[in-house]
Amino acid sequence: MGARRVVVTGLGTVNACGNDVDTAWKAVLGGVSGITNITRFDARAFEMPCDVAGELKNFDAAKWIAPKDHKKLDLMTMYGIAATEMAWDDAGLARDGTGLDLEVCGTILGTGIGGLDTIEDTHTTIMEKGHQRVSPYFVPKMMANAIAGNVSIRFGLQGPSYITSSACASANHAMALAMRSVRDGEQDLCVTGGAEATITTMGMAGFNSMRAMSRRNDEPTKASRPFDRNRDGFVMGEGAGILIFEELEHAKRRGARIYCEILGAGMSADAYHITAPAPGGVGPRRAMMLALRDAKINLDQVDYINAHGTSTSLNDAAETAAVKAEFGEYAYKLAISSSKSLVGHLLGGSGGVEAVFTAKSIETGQVHPTINQDEADPECDLDYVPNVARDLKIRYALSNSLGFGGHNVTLAFGAFTD
Repeated sequence: MGARRVVVTGLGTVNACGNDVDTAWKAVLGGVSGITNITRFDARAFEMPCDVAGELKNFDAAKWIAPKDHKKLDLMTMYGIAATEMAWDDAGLARDGTGLDLEVCGTILGTGIGGLDTIEDTHTTIMEKGHQRVSPYFVPKMMANAIAGNVSIRFGLQGPSYITSSACASANHAMALAMRSVRDGEQDLCVTGGAEATITTMGMAGFNSMRAMSRRNDEPTKASRPFDRNRDGFVMGEGAGILIFEELEHAKRRGARIYCEILGAGMSADAYHITAPAPGGVGPRRAMMLALRDAKINLDQVDYINAHGTSTSLNDAAETAAVKAEFGEYAYKLAISSSKSLVGHLLGGSGGVEAVFTAKSIETGQVHPTINQDEADPECDLDYVPNVARDLKIRYALSNSLGFGGHNVTLAFGAFTD
C-alpha cells in the first residue's frame, strides 16, 4: 500500500483584506491593500514611529460566537474560530460531526504570541484596580493553546490537539505537522493553520522599539513593500487562515471538493541570531530543499512561491538569496509574490493566510501581485509579480515562513490529480 495522500478540502480566513475567503481573494488579486492607519487605539498619542497596520474591518464576532462567550475568548481565538467555522462549512462537513470518526480528527494550529490583548488589558486592570479585579477567565483566555482547545471542543475533535509557537513560522510548523499526522495515519482530518491578534499598544511598541516597522505613516497602503528598494520595515497584520487537511480516500468517500494537495514540508534552523536571518539565506534554502525532497518534486516543476516577504531589508535579501541558491538560474523563471504587501504581517498566523492564498492560486490559476514594487533592488532581482495579478497554471507551489529564532518552514503544494 502506498503512502497516504493529503488534500486541502476547506478554506477559511479573516484578514485585513476581507472577512471571508472570497472577499479577501478578490481584494488581493486586485492589488487592493488592507493596510490603514491604526484605529484600535491612538498610536499617535503614544508617539509611535509606526502607526499603520492591517486591521480587520467590520469583524462581527457575534456572527460566529455567542455574545455571552466573548468575555471568555481573546481576540486571537475569536479570529481562529471564525476562520475555522468558514473552513469547516467550505469543506462540506456537518456541524455535529456526522459521517466522521471524531477520534481521528484533530486540531493543530499555530500562534506566535497568543492572547496578547488579554495580557495587556489584564495588566492595566491590576495596576489601576488591583489583583482582585482580574477576570477568572484570564488564564484560559491568554494561554496560547486556547485556540486549539476551543476549536477542538467546538467541533468535538478528539484526535491530536495542540499548538505550535515558533514566531512567524508558527502556522507553517502547524501545517507541516498536520500534513505528516494525516499522511502517517494518526488522523484522517485535521483543522490547521494559524491566528494572531497583536495590534495592541504593547505589540506595536515592542516592534517599534526594534526599528523593524515601516514609518511610512502618511501613505499606509504603500507602507508594506516587500523586495522594493525603498522598503523600510514590515507592517503588522492580524487575523487567521485555516485549512482542512484530509486524507484523500476519506475526502473522496464523502464527495469533498479538493482545492489542491499538500505534498511535503521542510524545516530548518539558522542557528545564527535571535532576530536577524543568517547571511545568504542558508536556512530558508535548506527548508525549501527538504520540502522539495519530501514532496518528490524537481526544481523545474515549481511554478510559484508565496514568499515570506516581510518588507524588511535583511529578510527580503536573505530570502531572495535562498531562492537563487536553491533554484540556480531557474529562480528567474519562478513567479514569486508576498501576501504581506497586502494584508500585513500576521506573525504566527501569517503562514495560514498565505496557505489559503496559495491554495486559491492553484485552484484558480491566478497569483496575486506583490504591490508597491516601484523601484528595483539589485539584491532582490527576481520576478515578484509586480503590482498586477497574473494568470498562471500552477503545477507545484511553495509557501515559505521564516521566524525570529531562526525558524524556517517551507510547505509544498500541488495541483490535485487523481
